[in-house]
Amino acid sequence: MLEVTALGWTLTIGVIVALLALDLAVGVFRPHAVGFREAAVWSIFYIAVAVAFGVVFGQVAGWDFGAQYFAGYIVEKSLSVDNLFVFVIIMATFAVPEKYQQEVLTFGIIIALVLRVIFIALGATLLSLFSFMFLIFGLILIFTAVQLFRHRDVDPDVEDNALVKFSRRILPVTDDYIGGKMITKVDGRRVVTPMFIVLIAIGSSDLLFALDSIPAVFGVTDEAFIVFVANAFALLGLRALFFLVKGLLDRLVYLSAGLSVILAFIGVKLVLHWLHVDINTSVPEIPTPLSLVVIIGVLIVTTIASLMKSKKDPDTKAHAGSLRGRPEERQKH
Repeated sequence: MLEVTALGWTLTIGVIVALLALDLAVGVFRPHAVGFREAAVWSIFYIAVAVAFGVVFGQVAGWDFGAQYFAGYIVEKSLSVDNLFVFVIIMATFAVPEKYQQEVLTFGIIIALVLRVIFIALGATLLSLFSFMFLIFGLILIFTAVQLFRHRDVDPDVEDNALVKFSRRILPVTDDYIGGKMITKVDGRRVVTPMFIVLIAIGSSDLLFALDSIPAVFGVTDEAFIVFVANAFALLGLRALFFLVKGLLDRLVYLSAGLSVILAFIGVKLVLHWLHVDINTSVPEIPTPLSLVVIIGVLIVTTIASLMKSKKDPDTKAHAGSLRGRPEERQKH
């Protein structure tokens, strides 16, 4: 068992909050169009911070826990790239002006972090109380992997989002982005701007991603502290990563397929762990180092194959993948 002192938790949360405040200051209080160089510098900074934390953590807590952290971080970082696909779709759907995209992304990251803290606490509690939750989480990931692979060439339909449709129906919404505000007054009447609807779309999307990513990271570690820091550091660099790779996203044509393989692998790992603990100790488990090798291997193969496919067929476009399929397909059922 990993034992983290109150001081350890306090220092870690303090570092994350400071980084979040820095991201908030850059993204919200200084709205501007982000260039490639700026995005690259910030992306390298956040990845370096995450790696440095992992090295220090591994030296202090032991490299078994260090390997769990890096495996969790890589899983969450790879899943966060799929988040970026959805962010790009939302930005395009609502025609978010480029100078406000940082603000939207920063608030989206804050929402995602809050949701993940809630789900991590809930997941850790359930796993500590009921060991069969490893089976439940495993089956959820396997189902998600199958659905994502089936609909890997589909993009989620933001206009089909129930919360977005409900918000538009009950709230007065302006046509224009008014100084990046979410709520304003027009002719003495309080109204919301499209920015408010965009944040609802991103928040509800983050909720769906949390439902998948939390069981996934619990598949490589059952330590709540590691789950939390892996999620936090993966999400903190998301704003800069968005501007760095948004031009590259269309070329990652096999990303959804690769993520479905990773989710299925972790799902099987959780099921095997449940069988080993609750049914028969002779059932083999998948060790963390092997998980790390498989996850990195799948990501490398997926990236190389995607770039080769894009070079051979430039008209091929990547998709975020959907768990529900196209609206017309659902109507048939």
